[in-house]
Amino acid sequence: MPISYNKLVRDGIPNIIRRDGKTPHTHIAQGSELESALLEKLLEEVLEFQQSKDPSELADVQEVVYAIASFYGIKPQELDAKRKQKADERGAFSQGIILDYVDE
Repeated sequence: MPISYNKLVRDGIPNIIRRDGKTPHTHIAQGSELESALLEKLLEEVLEFQQSKDPSELADVQEVVYAIASFYGIKPQELDAKRKQKADERGAFSQGIILDYVDE
């Protein structure tokens, strides 16, 4: 009985499945399908990290972020530069500041 996944997987997963003696059925996502699949994968990986706190899951989050950036034509160096620029201009999240409210 086939097991349906219908989700984005790492490039090497079909070969791993074949090595296990099973037959993967895949297709290459493009355009809006790929965009949706990447965003769904990001949510999946964030939830996995949230539940496990495993650094390898956090690495998966980063891998998906880089794939999303690539989808939009943004190179990893550009993304890192944008992150640094924002951190320099507005700070990072290292201090754990929670904004409770603002008096107007």
